[in-house]
Amino acid sequence: MATIKASEHYGTTGSVLASDAFFPFRDGIDEAAKAGVKAIVQPGGSIRDDEVIQACDEHGISMIFVGVRHFKH
Repeated sequence: MATIKASEHYGTTGSVLASDAFFPFRDGIDEAAKAGVKAIVQPGGSIRDDEVIQACDEHGISMIFVGVRHFKH
């Protein structure tokens, strides 16, 4: 949703995506790649981090794990 809104108003090619929670599946990375995102900052900690890393590698996206989770239930 955020990439759609940003694309409509600002353009997202070459942008950095920051998330307050980990990516539980690779689909978020695939969508970010379609929007032209080149780097992602996220806390990490998903049981599927390896799949998410692989998706970033496939799309040429740099990812930084900060290890601090801001979104908590």
